[in-house]
Amino acid sequence: MPDIVIHGIASAAYLILAWHFWNTRWRVGAAGSASWERAAVIAPLALHAWLLQGALFATPELRFGFAQALSVMMFLAALMCWLETFFVPIEALYPLVLAAAAICLPLPPFFPGRVSPDTVSFEFRLHLVFGMLAYSLFTVAMLHALLIAKVENRLHGKPGLGGPLAQLPPLLTLERLVFILIGAAFAVLTATLIFGIVYSETFLGRAMRFEHKTVFVILSWLVFGLLLIGRWRYGWRGRTALRWTLAGFVLLMLGYPGSRFVLEVLLHRI
Repeated sequence: MPDIVIHGIASAAYLILAWHFWNTRWRVGAAGSASWERAAVIAPLALHAWLLQGALFATPELRFGFAQALSVMMFLAALMCWLETFFVPIEALYPLVLAAAAICLPLPPFFPGRVSPDTVSFEFRLHLVFGMLAYSLFTVAMLHALLIAKVENRLHGKPGLGGPLAQLPPLLTLERLVFILIGAAFAVLTATLIFGIVYSETFLGRAMRFEHKTVFVILSWLVFGLLLIGRWRYGWRGRTALRWTLAGFVLLMLGYPGSRFVLEVLLHRI
């Protein structure tokens, strides 16, 4: 079966499940997660994983651009949310996460990206793996922060919560979870920068290339670092934490995916 067909099947499965969770959680207000629902989410995740493995590790050359980055990022984000549902009733995130995965999964066949200048070195692969993991952790943290904002707006608008929001853990628990995710993502992003410097020194002869991607990633790293300091030192939470989280996430997305999108799609430079 051609890979393009598998991309279509997996994307359609994501969309169907996103609609299912939107219809049953947000419109009807069902609670909990049935075992068949968890099993159903495994199907597109497995297909997505198989496609990524074939594209990134089973080919003689490694192609990686904005489309591959978004596909990997949303696969890991969907996987993290799926694992999280075993411990926290967080199915309210499924419609957005699965729909985003459905959009990002079929992009690589249409935007093949550039051939990596190095497909062998251990440093490069570590840099790539840690980078995508950091992007995914920040994505999940940002979605959790948006969910908290939704809960707070609902509480200010009318007493009580309904639908999937009523099944969520207490706000303080969700906030702690957000900062755990941000702390983990910040540590992984720090490791990504370190591996990037090592790779650059080894193969390019200089510690870092100051280009758009590097500048945006470093700015994002600084924003999230200040957010963690603000949380530890001043107890930042609520809208303040949300604004910093969104700012850091936007800067991060303007890094690799944003820069590569401009080069590949707008400027047609691979």
